[in-house]
Amino acid sequence: MDSERNSGLGLEPVLTTSELAEYLGVRTQAIYDLRTDGRGPSGIRVGREIRFRVSDVVRWLDGLHEPDTSVVDEGAKG
Repeated sequence: MDSERNSGLGLEPVLTTSELAEYLGVRTQAIYDLRTDGRGPSGIRVGREIRFRVSDVVRWLDGLHEPDTSVVDEGAKG
């Protein structure tokens, strides 16, 4: 199925483990390791394979976001 047809069916795009690893610039094994440690994105098991909804990946990445420490809080200055 192509993504245009999937969107017509109301289906969200999904990524394979390899596609997610490529997008993040890491080895595929890193994705498996993160999931084993309970720190990876939630996935959907399809047979023996895992698929990742794009929205789940975005939510997972947002949760990893670190605050910008270069900005100094004016109220903290004494």
